[in-house]
Amino acid sequence: MAMNRLRDAIKNFIRRENGTQMIEFALIFPVLILLFAGTVELGRLFYTYTTLAKATRAGARYLSTVQTVNTTSTDAAKRVVMCGNPTICGDANNPVILSNLTANKIVVTPPVAGGPQPQYVTVSITNYNYQFLVFNLNAMTGGNFNISLSPSTRMRFMR
Repeated sequence: MAMNRLRDAIKNFIRRENGTQMIEFALIFPVLILLFAGTVELGRLFYTYTTLAKATRAGARYLSTVQTVNTTSTDAAKRVVMCGNPTICGDANNPVILSNLTANKIVVTPPVAGGPQPQYVTVSITNYNYQFLVFNLNAMTGGNFNISLSPSTRMRFMR
């Protein structure tokens, strides 16, 4: 009789499902966190790229409407790309749109003087390194994992 009770107790213990949901959740939770963090990081990457692309578009639009493209107008176009303002950039009222965007990463290609019609002006951002927020892959892998963004806009020069 005692042996039957012991056997029944062991069978009941093995058939129990109390706590299995907690174990399954503990196994799946890290994967869910990685998926969520990866989605956030991918969204930030697209946001950064579209911000840079819109900034190059604004700079090209500014340059396409000036009378002549010279050093003064290209510097103003770089300020438009960095801050959205052709005169002032980098102060409290006109902050830089992205943290590590500098003027030396902005390349302005003016139209060719006396060249064929129509003429175009090109504004591009070169080697903008995307900075990860959630995953610091360089620290995690010990390598050099960088995503370089280089948006460009070519617009017709209206003179």
